[in-house]
Amino acid sequence: MSQLNFKVFGEGQPLIILHGLFGSLDNWITLAKRFSDDFKVYIVDQRNHGLSFHDNEFNYRVMANDLLKLMNSEGISSAHLIGHSMGGKTVMDFAVNHPEKVDKLIVADIGPKFYPVHHTEIIKALYSIPVQSLTSRKEADELMAQRISDFGTRQFLLKNLQRDGDAFKWKMNLDVIAKNIEEVGKALNQNAIYHKETLFIRGGNSDYILDKDLILINSTFPKGKLETIDGAGHWLHAEKPKEFYELVMNFLKP
Repeated sequence: MSQLNFKVFGEGQPLIILHGLFGSLDNWITLAKRFSDDFKVYIVDQRNHGLSFHDNEFNYRVMANDLLKLMNSEGISSAHLIGHSMGGKTVMDFAVNHPEKVDKLIVADIGPKFYPVHHTEIIKALYSIPVQSLTSRKEADELMAQRISDFGTRQFLLKNLQRDGDAFKWKMNLDVIAKNIEEVGKALNQNAIYHKETLFIRGGNSDYILDKDLILINSTFPKGKLETIDGAGHWLHAEKPKEFYELVMNFLKP
């Protein structure tokens, strides 16, 4: 059985955090350490990301099942769940199908709706880097800058680059992600409903959760509420960690 790569911080009630597309558990270490004052925090690499296994199957059904296997192998009967972007879709799918395994659900900057493919430029930029003949990360950044002007986005993506002898390689399974990219945008099951407490947090500068999306959110998550972090974009937890931490802690307080 393939097991997800994860790290654990702290003791207490379990809190499991899933990253977004092209991300890894490393994106969450700083916040995980803060949360670990109150919880036993698991940060997880989803399949085809970080140091987790590579597999040709890549969709929310199997990613939610990976989470179930991880909880079972760790003896976790139920946990608070946080998911960002793609990770948010994974935890929503998981919560709908395994509500008894979820205490409170937190979804960061993604809704249950369908999202059209919008990562084409990123995928092209990643494929434009000749990892086998690269001499340095600086060279990779310069090549990527020809397609992606935002420095922060490039740094986020280049965290996936790792040394491989004299060359480099991608930690993530780029071919499978690119081939299945439409799966990442798929909507939650139309008849899905989750009756327990759910917090959606969006970035004020992000267009992932629009006001009009509240109709679908409220019909699928009747106990859901939405908070906005002003001045934050899609990577809201990295841009405004203090505000994100406070919203989560206020929600998780008994």
